Amino acid sequence: MPRRRWHTTTFRWLCAYTALFGVFLTLLVGSIAWVATTSIERDADTIMGWQLIYFDSIPDAQLPAAIYQRLEHERMHVNYYGLFTNDGRYVAGDILEAPPNLTYDRVGSTLKHVLKPDDQSQSPIVRIVGELRPNGMHLVVARDMTSVLRIREIVVRALSLGAVLALCAALAGGLVLGMRQIRRVREIRRVTQCIARGDLDRRLPVGGDDELDMLAHLVNHMLDEVERLMGEVKGACDGIAHDLRTPLVHLHTLLARVAERESLRGDEAGADLVERARAETGQLLERFRAMLRISEIGTLHRRGGFATVDLQALVQELAELYEPLAESREIEWRVNTAPVSEIHGDRALLFEAFSNLIDNAIKFAPEHDGIVSVTLRGTALGPLLEVADNGPGIAPGERAAVLQRFYRGDAVRHTAGSGLGLSVVAAVMRVHDFTLRMDDACDLTKTANETNQAGGPGTRMSVECWPRALT
Repeated sequence: MPRRRWHTTTFRWLCAYTALFGVFLTLLVGSIAWVATTSIERDADTIMGWQLIYFDSIPDAQLPAAIYQRLEHERMHVNYYGLFTNDGRYVAGDILEAPPNLTYDRVGSTLKHVLKPDDQSQSPIVRIVGELRPNGMHLVVARDMTSVLRIREIVVRALSLGAVLALCAALAGGLVLGMRQIRRVREIRRVTQCIARGDLDRRLPVGGDDELDMLAHLVNHMLDEVERLMGEVKGACDGIAHDLRTPLVHLHTLLARVAERESLRGDEAGADLVERARAETGQLLERFRAMLRISEIGTLHRRGGFATVDLQALVQELAELYEPLAESREIEWRVNTAPVSEIHGDRALLFEAFSNLIDNAIKFAPEHDGIVSVTLRGTALGPLLEVADNGPGIAPGERAAVLQRFYRGDAVRHTAGSGLGLSVVAAVMRVHDFTLRMDDACDLTKTANETNQAGGPGTRMSVECWPRALT
């Protein structure tokens, strides 16, 4: 499973919330800074306005003395004053030079590094206002805003830092919650894959009260019902198969005894009918045995008996067992086994499944001109068994259906069989979590066509003897 923690809904929503929170927090900090600055400037303008009213009440001749008197009483040196002639020459105050581009309309403005007071080497940030006196002189009043604006800057910086920390915490929280959800989804996915492979005893993990747990409870309840219904259906089918098998065995035995009676030896037609009845009864018994065998394999209880299996020895044993059958039908018998790694499985079940594949290949290969190939080789993922023949083949549209019970393709309906062999193979593959693949055996059909003009599309059954990858 790709570890895309940022693909979870929780992480996406938290990221969206974080972005929205960041936008609103930026607007909040900007609003606080603007409101604070406006309030500070308004208060400063009010104070300087009252000072201008005070200076307006003083005659022009006494104004320089009033300015120096006001400076002598300044303890914190917050206010600055300057009096200049209409041509900009200094007259009085601690502002030595008239600020350039200052309008003398009693409207305040904030200026930086424009004043050069006589007692400071570094000019402050001030709120300044100018007035044109009746005698043509210019009066400048300024108020130091450096410390106030520094406090505002500290507050804004603290809010910005807090906003950044909050955003980082939100992103980290989203990542942690996303990882937690991914772990829960991965565990749910693992359990559902086990359930999909037939292990209906498994249940989805629960451990909280969120929406995933609500869904898990619903799915678990559904699985309980599915398991109960499947158990009832399986029990009914197994009961029918088991109950009918006993009378069929008795019937088969009675037909055998009838066939041995002296009275039938002279009646060829009667003996033929009895023999056909015995054959049909035998086929029914084989079908019931296969159905019960598939049901037994499908329970997955055989996994408790898994052990190490030497596939090369198993395939060689099967090759020696079926070689006489291939020779009796004059089929070319090709066996190629290479040393492969051992696997963990049930040897008896694998023997049964592989024997079904080989038996089908020999059965459907054309007599006298047939070719059957059994190959065991190693791959990067694990051992691979291939059983191929040059028989009629399996149409692509029927390859999924042939694994179902009793299904027989159109090309092989005339061949004897119950249609349960590949169902047994599929059940064994599910128990081992192996993969069974089907395709045409083009290489065998080409060889046969070149030599004897026989054969069909052919069939290649490939068994990947390693657990299926989690997708």
